[in-house]
Amino acid sequence: MSGLSEDLASLPLRERLTLLMNNEKIFHVIFAQQFDRDVLDFLCRTATQLRKVAKSVEGAKFLQTLLGHKSAMLYFTQPSTRTFLSFVRACQYLGMNYSEVRDPRTSSMVKGESEIDGVRTFSSYFDLIIMRHREKGFAERTAHLMNQIARPVPVISGGAGTDEHPTQALLDIYTLQRSFEARPNGIEGLYLAFMGDVARGRTVRSLAQLLACYPDVRLAFVAPEELRIRDNLRAFLDRADLDYIETEDVNEVIEDVDAVYVTRMQDEYDVDHESEAIDYTRFHLTLEHVQRMKSDAIVMHPLPRREELDPRIDTDHRAMYWRQERNGMWIRAALIAYVFNVEARILDYYGTHYNY
Repeated sequence: MSGLSEDLASLPLRERLTLLMNNEKIFHVIFAQQFDRDVLDFLCRTATQLRKVAKSVEGAKFLQTLLGHKSAMLYFTQPSTRTFLSFVRACQYLGMNYSEVRDPRTSSMVKGESEIDGVRTFSSYFDLIIMRHREKGFAERTAHLMNQIARPVPVISGGAGTDEHPTQALLDIYTLQRSFEARPNGIEGLYLAFMGDVARGRTVRSLAQLLACYPDVRLAFVAPEELRIRDNLRAFLDRADLDYIETEDVNEVIEDVDAVYVTRMQDEYDVDHESEAIDYTRFHLTLEHVQRMKSDAIVMHPLPRREELDPRIDTDHRAMYWRQERNGMWIRAALIAYVFNVEARILDYYGTHYNY
């Protein structure tokens, strides 16, 4: 069994989140609900200062000294391009060495080794494990194991099945913050529409949970009947007292929202090609839709895209999905710095050299 143990799965989520901390600070990154407003604001501020420091030769050299004594294993057994490469660059900016396993057929699993034993082996060689895995609970189980070994190693999830994608949610929050920083209250009071496969889209679930940290946020979930949000997310939204609606018609909200977050069909999770029976064309965002949006609204997409996002939107000033990509590299670097307790050195350097 690769997923959660029965003992761990039976614990209330609040207790499971506590197990992911060290000295009252986030140590493993598995769930979006680990982050509160203060930590989100701090990470976004750190990411902005880090990216400014990295623009100069001297600043880039300074960043290289922060974690040059550390190394990371990128264990990505589920296909990934953007998340994988952004973590690679995040490690490189901080001076970290890294290695990768992307195909378990090249590992000792072909000799019969269990996957969890393989990951435990990595912990003997590396100081950080960053993983993307298809199976629900595997990253959390790995983090729990890392807590029990003599030299605890932090685990950062780069996506876990249909459950969570916490660092994608961080970069989405960072993108929203940067896009709306001119507004008096920033993200507060934002109206955002998720559009597409909101049932299986782990980015949707994670971002919706983070948006609960901001007052007066409103959400719309635009999806076919078969791909509506699942009961666990609906229960979370209700507990958080978030204002949200569900609809199958984007035209009901397109002129009012501040942001549209488009998602592709997550058909890699099909059991029996069930996605083929769904008319997804009604959930494609077109340039004509975007032209009806407010001039200061934005369009987001976690990528990769298929036909659900019109390429003509790319040149519209509201398109933010390419900026999301770059923002991901910086917020992930800020997160790694935070996990290893070197974020204060970035802030001190910025204050000395840039905060005139």
